[in-house]
Amino acid sequence: MNGQVDLTQFAQEKYAVGQPVPRKEDPTLLRGQGRYTDDLNLPGQAHAVMVRSTIAHGIIRAIDTTAAKALPGVLAVLTGQDLIDGGLGAMPAGMSFKNRDGSAMPKPIQMVLATDKVRFVGDPVAVVVAETAKQAKDGAEAVIAGIDSLPAVTEAAAAVAPGAPQLYDATPGNVILDFHHGDTEAVAAAFASAAHVTRLKIRNSRVVVCPMEPRSAIGEYDPEGERWTLRLGCQGVFGMRQLLTGPLQAPVEKIRVLTGNVGGSFGMKASCYPEYPAILYAAKLLGRPVKWTDERGESFLSDSHGRDHDMEQELALDADGRILALRITGYGNIGAYLSNGTVLQPTGNIVRNSIGVYATPLQEVSARAVFTNTSPVGPYRGAGRPEVNYYIERLLDTAAREMGIDRAEIRRRNHIQPEALPYTTPAGTTYDSGDFPTILDKALALADWDRFPARKQASAERGRLRGIGIGQYLEVTGPPAPEMGGIRFEDDGTVTIVTGTLDYGQGHASPFAQVLAARLGIPFEKIALLQGDSDQLLAGGGTGGSKSLMASGTAIVEAADLVRENGRRIAAHVLEAAEADIEFEVVHGGGQFRIAGTDRTIGLMDLAKRLREGRVTLPDGVPPTLSVSHVANSPPFAYPNGCHVAEVEVDPETGVAEVVRYGMVNDFGVVVNPLLVEGQAHGGIVQGIGQCFLEHVVYDDNGQPLTGSYMDYALPRANDAPFFTFTSHPVPAKTNVLGSKGCGEAGCAGSLPSVMNALVDALSGYGIRHIDMPATPLRVWEAIQAAG
Repeated sequence: MNGQVDLTQFAQEKYAVGQPVPRKEDPTLLRGQGRYTDDLNLPGQAHAVMVRSTIAHGIIRAIDTTAAKALPGVLAVLTGQDLIDGGLGAMPAGMSFKNRDGSAMPKPIQMVLATDKVRFVGDPVAVVVAETAKQAKDGAEAVIAGIDSLPAVTEAAAAVAPGAPQLYDATPGNVILDFHHGDTEAVAAAFASAAHVTRLKIRNSRVVVCPMEPRSAIGEYDPEGERWTLRLGCQGVFGMRQLLTGPLQAPVEKIRVLTGNVGGSFGMKASCYPEYPAILYAAKLLGRPVKWTDERGESFLSDSHGRDHDMEQELALDADGRILALRITGYGNIGAYLSNGTVLQPTGNIVRNSIGVYATPLQEVSARAVFTNTSPVGPYRGAGRPEVNYYIERLLDTAAREMGIDRAEIRRRNHIQPEALPYTTPAGTTYDSGDFPTILDKALALADWDRFPARKQASAERGRLRGIGIGQYLEVTGPPAPEMGGIRFEDDGTVTIVTGTLDYGQGHASPFAQVLAARLGIPFEKIALLQGDSDQLLAGGGTGGSKSLMASGTAIVEAADLVRENGRRIAAHVLEAAEADIEFEVVHGGGQFRIAGTDRTIGLMDLAKRLREGRVTLPDGVPPTLSVSHVANSPPFAYPNGCHVAEVEVDPETGVAEVVRYGMVNDFGVVVNPLLVEGQAHGGIVQGIGQCFLEHVVYDDNGQPLTGSYMDYALPRANDAPFFTFTSHPVPAKTNVLGSKGCGEAGCAGSLPSVMNALVDALSGYGIRHIDMPATPLRVWEAIQAAG
């Protein structure tokens, strides 16, 4: 399609685009009638438990399964070699990049279960299958893993040091990718000529993802059709099916993936984990379904973690505080394996997102992605986007203090102005729309910025330190990919949208239905959504990167136009008119076809009913149905942006910090459902506050996790978050038919910098220039004591 479509007609109607329509699935979920994977039990199913290494790094000498196999109810005990002998292949190794010297990134082979070495605590070495979950757990405890321990390394910077333990022969120095982007000489010249240079070394701490629903899966095998079926919670069944082809050594048409309700993911459930091919093979071997469900303590080890970057940022500025060049250098911790880890976050996503909303002539990013003896680090709500927005906003705040420039003013001087759009960045991205100066001004007004000194004084009178911080952000959404837009007119009179994105808590059903209702006039309550069956899909990019509405929305609009075309041709026959004389319109009664210039019409849903009941006889060449299956080319990147302003109070006697005020202005383009968008922002902000003050994965020198349960790992609670003030300043995107920009990860992108900038502002009276996340009471108290 060319240009944008107008979906704002009948804007006062209850289900129109722009209306705060509650999520369709909420009544079912709130009544406890949701269908999550662990709720499913198939006839004759067995239960699996994984045997995991308790050693972070070591050579496997033997896996003794004798005692386990003799226990009551145990049906099979499988090692890595058993799976290899049974024909299973290696785990998928993720995206490929080039090293700075142009060489290909190595991809060490990871089998489904470890056979040579273990590389982190939790590395699976065997799977026990039994009649019951308890019997399987007893069997797993009876497996004896003979492992010779080796020295371990858990920090990326330590892993590249001379003499560090080596995880793979194929990656000397543990570096999986030596990434570089930018013109080194030009950037160096800009720094040499700069009137001022600001430098900060920032640790972006590792976090556990902690969705409400732990991972769970049920594997089945049909010997007659030689077909595998996997039921699990994931972020996209079409993509998961493709990821399984390597381990199963099977073509995609022999694999079916089914997903029901998903209780959160935040990026973590997008990957193919070793448990999935392991239980599928066990199902084939035993001739019955096999179910596996993670326990919460186990998930701290088995799930991919988030963040974990160690970066130095440098900003070159002229005498007026205008940016001349940006340079970022450092490490990204990938963990032990590529299958659930990703090298994109500390490399390509740093490049794309580090420009933010600021005119930056030159950019250089040098980052090494490094293997360590830790759980793999995968995508986590933003996957590099919040991290780098945090870096840039901390740099600007620090530069403003060093140069004696107001913190808001230094941002104004560097904003990309609306008249400069479209603006091509040194990262190669092109911003199509936005109004960054206005968003800052609106956010400052919303925060009552000018009256902050009075609030600061009031806090001081109570013995508290108070600070205020800005977090102006811009994100680059996920990359384009083909997306399905199916519209199916069902026998019961309902209409089903079929698409390859997948709702794991966002609430896709309502906004997708709003788009379709606006385009075709189909009653909102008659629209259902199907996302979780790979057999029903022609394409599907899954959900991730804040792109679902752009991708599925584009596919739905294009599919709706095909429905219009089919309907126009069918209506011409029913109304006994020429096709060229048939018009389609959405009126208050719904969508209808009309003979131009007359009052002769037939409603879309009425036409569907006549076709369904066989009351229409159509000539050859006329589509026999209104239903369509369409694959759309997903639109290019979009650029959601905004500005958050946080206020933090600190008790200097205890080091306890809390967020006491929070406001935000966001540009998400055309907002289809403001209720859901605001909820997405709230969730992301709370996760950001959790990382700022509470969450931190800690390993000891032997690679043993010290934060392996909720006894040791703190998640944010309701009393850790203030009330939020949310407002929008939408500037429609020009890159997709809806004009939307995505919102799912923006809460983290705005909260990390605004909260930490506010904390540093509160502590600035002590001369404290920076403090790393998580700013726990102990860290804050120690910083105050050290500053005197």
